[in-house]
Amino acid sequence: MNDKLLPWFLLFCALGLSSTAAYYSVSGLATIFTGVTIPIIIMGGFLEISKIVTATYLHNAWKNTYFGLKWSLTLFLLVLMVITSLGIYGLLSKGFQENISGLEIDTKRISNIEVKKERYIETKNEYIIEKESSNKDISQLRNSLATGTMTQYKDRESGEIITVRSSSARKTFETQLALALEERNRISLKVEALNDSITNLDLKVLDMQVESETEGELGVIKYVNEITDIPIKKVANIFILMIIFVFDPLAILLVIATNQSFKNLKKKPKIITPTYEVYGEVEEKQITPILPPTPPFPTSQIENLQKEINKVSKSSLSEKRRLESIDNLNAQISKLKEDNENQIEYM
Repeated sequence: MNDKLLPWFLLFCALGLSSTAAYYSVSGLATIFTGVTIPIIIMGGFLEISKIVTATYLHNAWKNTYFGLKWSLTLFLLVLMVITSLGIYGLLSKGFQENISGLEIDTKRISNIEVKKERYIETKNEYIIEKESSNKDISQLRNSLATGTMTQYKDRESGEIITVRSSSARKTFETQLALALEERNRISLKVEALNDSITNLDLKVLDMQVESETEGELGVIKYVNEITDIPIKKVANIFILMIIFVFDPLAILLVIATNQSFKNLKKKPKIITPTYEVYGEVEEKQITPILPPTPPFPTSQIENLQKEINKVSKSSLSEKRRLESIDNLNAQISKLKEDNENQIEYM
């Protein structure tokens, strides 16, 4: 990519990502503190702007900033990044809770249907056992009709065994057979009705799974949950934490990278390319600009300041006053060095 376009592209990405992070963070904080939505939006908006300004200032003026100030600003910047991440976490977790609540409701409905289906299956198995018992009774009654309707007795006078048909026994067997057949038919009808009920419940569960939008919205999370056996809420938390650990820190790093890119762009000397005619033709030639001599380094001033630092460190001042004086002298030394570097850059 062109060196001149890269800083502008970084600026576009930094502003876009920072604005998105700020919007999501303020929205998430507003969902957490629903009682004071407007104050939270105003406060969160200014905090997000201040965060970007603080990151830019620390990058550009790190050497010229007092020790306590720059580390305090760094600490506050890190705290603001944590607040932004918490706001984004609140927004994403709210969306997940809405989806997971719908999924839990659908799951409970399906589990209730499954319980009802199991009861139907148990009742059906009981009827099947009863039907098998009826079939055995019917077989025995039919055998009795074929062989058990004859009665044998011994004639007293002749002593012979006489076999006669018993009409009363036959009528009894026929009545019992008719009742057994009727009972078996009744059981068969109940088994068929239970089969229809079980089929309808299966179709109902299938329709609920097809029509459920939550299944599609949580597709990836549910898939990871199934292949890893990790609870679905824990999987969602891992995904959300991965997002917030990248989102705002990357936005701040892009802001710093943008500042550095523009700073590097200004340091590059311009190449003058004059054109002149040679025998009627135009010829181009690059000429490297002649830079002015480098200004002298302020060695004497720095040495004097170093001597002042040695005197202060050996003085009888209180520790607090001594440290403040030393920090002030060090800041003056850094300022001299920075001014000399800037003078070299822009000459």
